[in-house]
Formats: sequence, structure tokens, C-alpha cells
Amino acid sequence: MNRATCDPFAAAEPAPMPRPSPQELWKRYHGHADPHAEDALVQQYLPLVMNVLGRLAMTLPEHVDIEDLKSAGLVGLLQAVRNYDPTCGTSFETYARTRIRGAMLDELRRMDWVPRTVHEKARRVQEAMARLEQELGGSPTEAQVAAALGLTAEQYAKLLDEVRPAAFVCLDAAGGEDECGALYDVVADPRSESPDELAARRELKQIILQRLREMPEIQRKVLAMYYVEDMRLREIAEAFGLTESRICQIHAQAILSLRAYLQRYEAGLVQQFKIPNRP
Repeated sequence: MNRATCDPFAAAEPAPMPRPSPQELWKRYHGHADPHAEDALVQQYLPLVMNVLGRLAMTLPEHVDIEDLKSAGLVGLLQAVRNYDPTCGTSFETYARTRIRGAMLDELRRMDWVPRTVHEKARRVQEAMARLEQELGGSPTEAQVAAALGLTAEQYAKLLDEVRPAAFVCLDAAGGEDECGALYDVVADPRSESPDELAARRELKQIILQRLREMPEIQRKVLAMYYVEDMRLREIAEAFGLTESRICQIHAQAILSLRAYLQRYEAGLVQQFKIPNRP
């Protein structure tokens, strides 16, 4: 028998220190009482990076370096820790997800991972949707869009799969050519916005909400479950009793429909306020 085990006077191992709560870490961080609080907060919220990365990785081709995206997400998390204002009324998790996702999408744009042909195909679908909406006065069905493109239902489903990466990025991205802004981006920006920018953002939200009300119910639900309820595509597919591939197609159709509607709305505004040529 081990002597040290039976010796009542043997030095006992110190009990592990309890892990501080997030509230305690934030208190130490803002009070500058602990120089290691920042590192501790990053470790505390590291699962957010993996969660965002896992959701985004489902839409990416195999050649994209996931480790590069993870590194970008860690930078976004660190920026979120440093810029978060607890008085803004938004939870840190919500704010951090936005910064992490934005950092990863910036890295994707830098890598230029979506081929130009994918953007061109997505633009073709959007233009067809915009024409049909103007003719029909409402959101076209998948069958109607497929017919307008001269495709069968199977060919159109394959096309939606091909443009899926561009469709996913457009909803998440903030800014950039041909992008409509982020629907979920409702947290405070550390940089102040001018009154006209705030008004434009509010107007854009109202336009998108109005459009969502007009979309088919299954498209609305898929978008809500994915972007609001933070569900994975697999979980959404199980909820509807459909395949994950079919949910991806429904998602792509909904996003392209939103983009087409916004482009048509913007074109209408330009035409409305166009100054006529003087005689």
C-alpha cells in the first residue's frame, strides 16, 4: 500500500479554483483589475466562434481553408470583447456573433472564394424573379422562375444548389457591391451613424419585413429558423420532414427573391426621382 496515501499528515492537493462567471470576468475587465481578464473572456466565449464557423462551413466549397476562417473569427471575437458596450442593452453573445461572422465573411471576400460564374448565375435568377414579380404583382413560384429561365424543375434545383454560396453570403454580409445589408445586424455599431444613415437603415428593415410577409410561408419559416432561431439546416430539415438539400434550395430561392425585390424597389425609386430633361 502506498505510504503517502495512508499518511494523514501528507500534504493534500489544493482544490481547483472555481471558474469565474462571465459577469465577474466582465467586472474585472472593465475595472482593469485583472490583466488576464481579456484572455479569460476570449476563452469563455470561444464556443461562439466554433458555432458560427460550423454554420458557415456548411455553405462553403472544399477548397476553402477552415483554419483561416477560424483565425478570422478569433480576431472578430477579440474585437467584440474590446468594443462591446454593456450599456447598449444588447447581449454580448448577439453582438459577438455579428462581429465574428463579419470577420469571417471579410476573410471570404478577401479570398474571393465564390467564382464569378456563380455570381453571374445568381444574377440571372434575380433578374428573372424581378421580371416575374413585375408581371405577376407578387412573389413567383419556383416553377414559374424555372419556366422563365427555360429550365426544368430538376435543372432549376441544380442551379439553386450552384448559387447557394452566393445566396448565403449576401444575407450575412454587411456592405459590398450588389449586397443588401445584414438582416440580423441590429446591434449597436461602435461608430456613430448619421441621421440619414439611421433613417435609411430603418426604411430598409421595413421594406424587407414587408417583403417577408408576402413570401411563401415555408420560405419565411426557413429564414426565421436559420437566422433568428439559430437552427442548423439539418435541424430545419428534420422539423419540416424534408432533406437538407431541399431546405438549402428553399433558402436560396428566398434570398434571391429578396435581392430581386430590393433591386426592383431601388430601380423604382431612381425612376421616381429622376429629373426630366429640359427641353
